[in-house]
Amino acid sequence: MHLLLQLSKWIDVLGDRLGRVANIMILLSCAISATNALARYGFNLSSNSLLEVQWYLFGAAVMLGASYTLQKNEHVRVDLVYGHVPQRVQYWIDIFGIIFFLLPACLLFAWLSWTTLFLPSWQVMEQSGNAGGLARYPIKFIVPAGLLLLAVQGVSELIKRIAALKGLVQLDSKYERPVQ
Repeated sequence: MHLLLQLSKWIDVLGDRLGRVANIMILLSCAISATNALARYGFNLSSNSLLEVQWYLFGAAVMLGASYTLQKNEHVRVDLVYGHVPQRVQYWIDIFGIIFFLLPACLLFAWLSWTTLFLPSWQVMEQSGNAGGLARYPIKFIVPAGLLLLAVQGVSELIKRIAALKGLVQLDSKYERPVQ
């Protein structure tokens, strides 16, 4: 179990770094949006490539930030039962959900997005149809990559939940309901 916990820590470090990259991508996306608006309305200049870079950054931030969000226990959940049961039961619910829902869904969608979204785009070196547009295949690669990263973070969360059930680690896995 010690080796698995080391693997989990390594995965968490990777997820944390990707979360920071995603935060920077959001900031850059906002800066590019402001620059594009200033160029368009202040100087009557327009750039499709700036608009597409903004979209690409935002899309990449979402896909790369998903694993970070899972690590921080910030994904949206329907809390009908989870918040009303003891912590050990919550760990079992998490384990069940990771094994039977998260991992299969992420792996299936990663494979499907690789074979039907990225590969066809890469094979023809797909470009945007807009004047001054960018290549489309790099952003399409982010979809399966983000799903695989989410699955890897799911493995880390699974390891931590099992270790917590064995009493080897203490988790701060409290889910806070949004303020109403």
